[in-house]
Amino acid sequence: MPPSHPKTADNLVQLGRPDRVEGRHVNMPLELGSTNVFDTLAAFEAARDARYSSGTMYYGRYGNAASFKLEAMLAKLEGADNVTLTSSGVAAITMALMAFARPNTHLLVADHVYGNTRAFCEGVLTTMGVEISYFDPMIGAGVADLIRDNTCAIMFEAPGSGTFEVPDIPMITKAAKTAGVPTILDSTWATPIFCQPIALGVDIVVASMSKYLSGHSDCMMGMIACIAEHTAKIRKTTFAFGDKTGGQEVFLALRGLRTLKMRMEYFDRAGRDMASWLLTQPQVKTILHPAFESCPGHAHWARDFSGAAGLFSVVFQPCSDERVRGFVDALHHFGIGVSWGGYESLVLPVKPQRSADTWAETGQLVRFNIGLEDLDSLKADLAAALPNLNTAAE
Repeated sequence: MPPSHPKTADNLVQLGRPDRVEGRHVNMPLELGSTNVFDTLAAFEAARDARYSSGTMYYGRYGNAASFKLEAMLAKLEGADNVTLTSSGVAAITMALMAFARPNTHLLVADHVYGNTRAFCEGVLTTMGVEISYFDPMIGAGVADLIRDNTCAIMFEAPGSGTFEVPDIPMITKAAKTAGVPTILDSTWATPIFCQPIALGVDIVVASMSKYLSGHSDCMMGMIACIAEHTAKIRKTTFAFGDKTGGQEVFLALRGLRTLKMRMEYFDRAGRDMASWLLTQPQVKTILHPAFESCPGHAHWARDFSGAAGLFSVVFQPCSDERVRGFVDALHHFGIGVSWGGYESLVLPVKPQRSADTWAETGQLVRFNIGLEDLDSLKADLAAALPNLNTAAE
């Protein structure tokens, strides 16, 4: 398992803060503004010509002092040359894909991607004349056989959404680089605390900052981190669509990032503890948690990640959908919600979508986000609800 970067804790405290002047604020202020004014036309024209560069004050939609601080901080954490902020995680995914997708091109998409990624590919990109091919996320170097002359990008996740397979990131990126095809990886689960995909050869990293990065379920934001080669294309595409992150979201993200390392370290321990406990329960068939050997790609996780998030899935023994609903509704400490990465525990039944293959698991799949509640309280809550899954009476 790779070690965490020794300077990460320092960077989370020191970066993205006001310039070092005497009497400075501890935090960047909430910055609001649309129109920027200039004293000379020459200064205005210089800003206009450099408006796609992070750090250039031109017009509010292109960023401000606080958002530039956040972009620089995230770039440092990700080991990227540049970060572009977006209004949501979905916007980060769609902007990254739109930067490369063109009519009559071919896009390779891992079969375990986030449902909204699949929806965008099928509902928008296909109408533009982009051909989508889904592939087994565990194919590794075999992805080379699927790349065509007109393949515009490879989109995948580590781990997969809901089913948590961990692909062989270095082998996929090696095949892509040999063919000259950019790779886009959704790394929301790991955050830069537990994985730096760019160091593993990924070209573009996307993430929902609404989850662990901001950490309090009150911030809607996304980010695209990339290598220098793709910076201009990513930023021009994002700004051409008029996507914009609000000032309050920037403020909340900068605040949330300060505790990211300690939160992720806690969620790592708590997630493993809860998954281990669940594995002892008779209603549980298997655990899909990258830190457990039962999870596909566990060896890839052990090699490329330094920890695990508190989000994982459980395959329960086969039973009816109604019994799963009864189990979920009986829980008190677990909210029912589509997001995750905040301080509250969540639960959600999952029905995997597959195109390249068929989801072969016969048990019921339920995803858990472990929050900051007392672990004994969470276990007691689950213990009381689990009998709802028993099938003996059916």
